Amino acid sequence: MSDFDLLVLGSGPGGQRAAIAAAKLGRRVAIVDRRTMLGGVCINTGTIPSKTLREAVLYLTGLNQRELYGQSYRVKEDITVADLGMRTQHVIGREVDVIRSQLARNHVTVLSGTGRFLDPHTVGVSDGDGREHKVTADRIVIATGTRPARPDSVEFDDRTVIDSDGILSLERIPETMVVVGAGVIGIEYASMFAALGTKVTVVERRERMLEFCDLEIVEALKYHLRDLAVTFRFRESVASVERRRDGAITVLESGKRIPADTVMYSAGRHGMTGDLDLAAAGLTADARGRITVDGDYRTEVPHIYAVGDVIGFPSLAATSMEQGRLAAHHACGEPVSGLDELQPIGIYTVPEISFVGRTEDELTEAKVPFEVGISRYRELARGQIIGDSYGMLKLLVSPEDRSLLGVHVFGTGATELVHIGQTVMGCGGTVDYLVNAVFNYPTLAESYKVAALDAMNKMRHIARLSQ
Repeated sequence: MSDFDLLVLGSGPGGQRAAIAAAKLGRRVAIVDRRTMLGGVCINTGTIPSKTLREAVLYLTGLNQRELYGQSYRVKEDITVADLGMRTQHVIGREVDVIRSQLARNHVTVLSGTGRFLDPHTVGVSDGDGREHKVTADRIVIATGTRPARPDSVEFDDRTVIDSDGILSLERIPETMVVVGAGVIGIEYASMFAALGTKVTVVERRERMLEFCDLEIVEALKYHLRDLAVTFRFRESVASVERRRDGAITVLESGKRIPADTVMYSAGRHGMTGDLDLAAAGLTADARGRITVDGDYRTEVPHIYAVGDVIGFPSLAATSMEQGRLAAHHACGEPVSGLDELQPIGIYTVPEISFVGRTEDELTEAKVPFEVGISRYRELARGQIIGDSYGMLKLLVSPEDRSLLGVHVFGTGATELVHIGQTVMGCGGTVDYLVNAVFNYPTLAESYKVAALDAMNKMRHIARLSQ
């Protein structure tokens, strides 16, 4: 008889949900992770620290209040790394306690250490002191997550040249910074440090940033970041980084040389599968450490599953949680519906972006007709109250059946607001529901009604001209 019915490697969002879901189904469950990493990268170095850091930046800089109190307004004049870190460590500690409590309450055994496969059903757990004990399980879920990818051509010192994990270990807030990579993580940190007053230069080899987002929303963000003194270098690649005593010089392939106190690389992420001895379980990973799975999150070995960032796109904490829950149900032979196609994307830049559904570019390429309805925060009473004059909400509406094809939000509360549109879309609702619904006043949520009326008036005008 195996030690456990289900063994989970990794305690991040996907691993937690897999372990708890299986425990709720009455299975014997254990989860393996290092003592200092309970909660995974998400809690300790990734999602939660970065979003907490963002809140600390917004509060201490008074950025959101400057529309009302003037551009020189700040809550604290000299903001230090300690100011930012205090709030971050507080939240991390609380979240770790919550996870520990949830696992204990659901009778999930926590095995402290690192795991590696000894055979397809056996995992060796090393406690860090040279001792390893064997654990067997009928089913195994791999949820080990990812780490920042580090190009071999760059010499990282975790002080001047860092990756995204190194942000939390900075000794001071840099006056100048180069961010290499205009993906989600790169742009999130670029916007945070720009809000702190750091002069940021973003280097990106592609023609634009956040290519999967709506172009109009991205342009609004880019305009706002330029207003915070961010410089963009698109279609540029880094040839080398020369470290100096007081900083570094980033040399671009075009010949440009950019001096900065700190260089942060955001060059994607790499699956943490190198120490798992996958071959012992009959598994393989690709060049970026990712594991291939089927629609049920089952690997090429039928009793081993994988979820979260380690399986690749979309690599979001929210989707990882659901993947973990679904994988656990499949592993336990319990019926469960699949992952819903409507998954919201949240990008915690300053200001934030969120969307669900398709973009204008995607609809145009697919030759799907659509009408656009827009609401701007500056036209809402709530927008004036909170001092947000730049935010906007955009609805993409089908003129044929009046369904919502996409919802795109930029500005305060975007990652919260998007769920109203997600719910309407998920329930098969139309723009008529938003037109007829009553929203609390004054709120940002009423932007849905304003945008819906805008789209409706445009469709009515086209219909009148077509008669």
